[in-house]
Amino acid sequence: MPHWLDTVILGIIEGITEFLPISSTGHLIVAENLLHAPRSEFFNVGIQAGAVLAVVLIYWRRLLDLGLHCRERESQIYLGKLALAFGITAVLGLVSRKMGMKLTDSPEPVAWAVFAGAVGIFVAEALLRRRTPVETISWLGASLIGVSQVVAGIFPGTSRSAATIIAAMLLGCSRLSATEFSFLLGIPTMFAASGYLALHEFKDRGAGAVLGEMGDFTLGFAVSLVTAFLAVKWLLYYLRSHDFILFAWYRLALGLALLAWIYLF
Repeated sequence: MPHWLDTVILGIIEGITEFLPISSTGHLIVAENLLHAPRSEFFNVGIQAGAVLAVVLIYWRRLLDLGLHCRERESQIYLGKLALAFGITAVLGLVSRKMGMKLTDSPEPVAWAVFAGAVGIFVAEALLRRRTPVETISWLGASLIGVSQVVAGIFPGTSRSAATIIAAMLLGCSRLSATEFSFLLGIPTMFAASGYLALHEFKDRGAGAVLGEMGDFTLGFAVSLVTAFLAVKWLLYYLRSHDFILFAWYRLALGLALLAWIYLF
């Protein structure tokens, strides 16, 4: 298979899976193993910037509204909660990096994390049906969401969007409010992660090695941007009248399939 086609496939996978609660990193690791097309951490995290830009384009009115009304108490509180969640993620993320915790390139832990995420969605949905959902994220919820992002970063297959949405729903937040907070939080989180890794890749591997990947990066970025835009638009429409159970069943099936592939073949 041509190298450029591998890049397009990985870009499509990234775009579709980054904000759906099914784990983009987990899908990329499995895809790279199946395609025998291993990519650097810079590529895998960097092309997420394309998917994040898609969310910026979709939520530009909400972002503009928060900016224009940043002196109003309601906007300040919401921005404060986003800042709190991001700050917790940044601090704990740096600590985990210093401790040597890095993404694995093995599909086995991905399979278990995908399976565990399915259980988490089933539990969150069951609990949400027993209470009246609220439309606001609490300060405690923002803190837990920040921690959940770090957990998702350490264990590929967990899914950043799934971990943050599940955390919010477990605290009684409605699906759409949990999803919006998760997606808006993903903007600074993923841009910061991409920038941090880019700097380290330049330092560790040298400018020449990193710049040599810019062709793949640009193509993957563009493909993930388009596919993520379509995927997020679809998800927001879907959640108007559906829950997350479909994604739980998908994760359950995928996790079992991966475990069977690993242990039987």
